[in-house]
Amino acid sequence: MSGSYEMVVGLEVHVELSTKTKIFCGCSTAFGAAPNTQCCPVCMGMPGALPVLNERVVEYAVKAGLATHCAIARFSKQDRKNYFYPDLPKAYQISQYDLPLCEHGWLDVQVKAGEKRIGITRIHIEEDAGKLIHTEDGGTLCDYNRCGVPLIEIVTEPDIRSAEEAVAFVRKLRSILRYAGISDCKMQEGSLRCDVNLSVRKRGEQTMGTRTEMKNLNSFQFIAKAITYEFKRQVEAVESGEAIVQETRRFDEKSGKTFSMRKKEDADDYRYFPDPDLAPIVLSDTLLTRLEREIPVLPDERKALYRERYGLTDADGEALVSEREIADYFEAAAAFTRAPGILANLITSEVFRLLAPGETCIPVAPAHLGQIADMLEEGKINSGTGKKLIGALWREDQDPAALAEREGLWQLSDESLLRPIARQVIGDNEKSAADYRRGKTQAIQTLIGQCMRQTKGKGNPVLLRKLLEELLRQE
Repeated sequence: MSGSYEMVVGLEVHVELSTKTKIFCGCSTAFGAAPNTQCCPVCMGMPGALPVLNERVVEYAVKAGLATHCAIARFSKQDRKNYFYPDLPKAYQISQYDLPLCEHGWLDVQVKAGEKRIGITRIHIEEDAGKLIHTEDGGTLCDYNRCGVPLIEIVTEPDIRSAEEAVAFVRKLRSILRYAGISDCKMQEGSLRCDVNLSVRKRGEQTMGTRTEMKNLNSFQFIAKAITYEFKRQVEAVESGEAIVQETRRFDEKSGKTFSMRKKEDADDYRYFPDPDLAPIVLSDTLLTRLEREIPVLPDERKALYRERYGLTDADGEALVSEREIADYFEAAAAFTRAPGILANLITSEVFRLLAPGETCIPVAPAHLGQIADMLEEGKINSGTGKKLIGALWREDQDPAALAEREGLWQLSDESLLRPIARQVIGDNEKSAADYRRGKTQAIQTLIGQCMRQTKGKGNPVLLRKLLEELLRQE
């Protein structure tokens, strides 16, 4: 039934900026401090306290806009958004409404169906709210440390048609912001949070359905699960004749379901008006030129470079450029090898397997991993030995060739030694040999595996296959 419907999704991504102090005062933004120890009269909204805009916040927001192909406003302002946040003492939030800093951008994302361009409506600056902690006895505690932490909000066009596209967009955005040094984007710490606006309509229709908003999703997995569930829920509701209500919904991580929280407001309900305590933001050409020069080579440019210079596939390139530190490491290691394709495969397979989630620090010297790639390319070691060497270097970095020599790990490629082993394995495994002769060519994998066992993992698998095929044809 859901196949006749399509989802229409737009995202609102909230990103905490990597400034040392808050957006309108000098309080620290460091994560993990004791509750209510990073507050002052300004971020607590005390009468008579006046905000002063942090210049670095504007610079970071502009960099985010430049990195996502946005037009940058030379003149913008800040507005009061009148909505009662119990964890924002002023009872209004300072944000931007009709004159945001950045507009009309886009990102290209890679999904299974190919490349998809997703439009960015706007990027604006605003202040974060505090944090509510609900206690077991029914009470609520307020931690105001996060009040006034600077945010940018990235709002997309309703161009997204699947959970896959939504996750790909957030991943790409996170990578770009981390490259540019704008935010650490630690989703587990709330540095990057995503609101999902979703509606459904019959395929081919142009009108939008009634949307719901799912708030504060802080992992790629939760974004995908929330979208998948809410799409199914709305389709079932429409099919049964139930009206979709414009509302804010909460995603429950344990059940994988969404639940109604409150009616969703429209922009008019917030009664935006220009903040009288803050001057307009006016940007000079000189500042924009400097900020543009400070943006590093971004993931898409690096991926194109790897395709042209090293002949890598887009899939390998995408994996390598997702984190700036990994891309830097690959480029450093590529300078020490004649086999960049093998090097890329080592990183995207074995290195990624050994890295802890969220980690990007590789304890193996780039030159040593490049050396292992050359040893594989030259046939001095096989892939199994390559994995053993990387594992050993992960525990204690050292010269891989010296380690292979000391441990006797060089690949065995002497036909005069491998041929009798292959002949013996065929004799000991008559069923697999018979299966191969009857046309079940996959049976040779069993024979190769037995040969590798006989050689303690040091046999050349390519040469062993060749010898096994020759012997099986002869008998």
